[in-house]
Amino acid sequence: MYQYDYLIVGAGLYGAVMAHELHKKGKHCLVIDRRDHIAGNIYCEEIEGIHVHKYGAHIFHTSNQKVWEYINQFAEFNNYINSPIAVYKDELYNLPFNMNTFSKMWGIRTPGEAKEMIAKQVAECQITEPKNLEEQALSLGGRDVYEKLIKGYTEKQWGRDCKELPAFIIKRLPFRFTYDNNYFNDRYQGIPIGGYNGIIEKMLEGVEVRTGVDFFEFRKEQADIAEKIIFTGMIDEYFEYRLGALEYRSVRFETEVLDCDNYQGNAVVNYTEREVPYTRIIEHKHFEFGQQPHTIITKEYPQSYQIGGEPYYPINNEKNMKTIKQYKEKSIYYSNVLFGGRLAQYAYLDMDDTIEAALYLAKKELNS
Repeated sequence: MYQYDYLIVGAGLYGAVMAHELHKKGKHCLVIDRRDHIAGNIYCEEIEGIHVHKYGAHIFHTSNQKVWEYINQFAEFNNYINSPIAVYKDELYNLPFNMNTFSKMWGIRTPGEAKEMIAKQVAECQITEPKNLEEQALSLGGRDVYEKLIKGYTEKQWGRDCKELPAFIIKRLPFRFTYDNNYFNDRYQGIPIGGYNGIIEKMLEGVEVRTGVDFFEFRKEQADIAEKIIFTGMIDEYFEYRLGALEYRSVRFETEVLDCDNYQGNAVVNYTEREVPYTRIIEHKHFEFGQQPHTIITKEYPQSYQIGGEPYYPINNEKNMKTIKQYKEKSIYYSNVLFGGRLAQYAYLDMDDTIEAALYLAKKELNS
């Protein structure tokens, strides 16, 4: 006789949605997490009245009305609009690439002038079959956009020269020929008032949760504690790396409290020069329009991932795609283990994608 219907490994967004949906239908769930807190990478740490996005900025955005209505059960969202800024040397540009960007870069005013300038620069590059990311970006946007806003940032993110990166990483450049700094095209967008922790706490109401628990140690002693396992960790780690280790990029966060009320005037500022070691600075108070007399910033430093570190971004090259395919094929034979979430699927998932995927699996489970 099992003690629980489900052991859910990971108290992040995916695990919490699964636990909530299964618990509602009377399933007995135990949620464990290796970290000493719930909420996974959307965890917010409150420091001096400011909600700090501990694992990088998370802005909720979606065009899926059902997902938007679902998440709004658990929190009220503010009207924050993500409008990042890029700094290149002593120049400052609006993102995404839009008419404000082009006007600043070339001293022009109309969409026609912007399109003409881009077409002229693309033609000058004379690239018909891009062999790498650099050639791909030049063939799509020309030299100015590439040199000032793409090259350095991308090289820091991936830890490699753009000439060494595959062309398929950039399929298109999201040019907008309107004066619109809203980074996302989605219908719904915002930050939960009070941070993300409250959402996960509400999802997990009535569910037993244990933090600071390593699944791989736990299962040695409690192998038969639940009828099924929902695993949201790294799929290669689950299988003890038998088919090889999947590759990731990681990020180091450097957070500091500053004795000023407003450091950069925007929540997200990207630094696009290769020589600046961090990719961006987050000023957390601006996510919730804070009026505190001090501020908190976080610098993000991309770095290579080592086993035992924090995996963030999957590296979608041929080698890793082959390896994850093999792991997914292997997982089919483990009928009592369900794999879900960004690490178990080896995919970059936005929060709305994560919720949609968890709701789909929960419904499938409950109907089986």
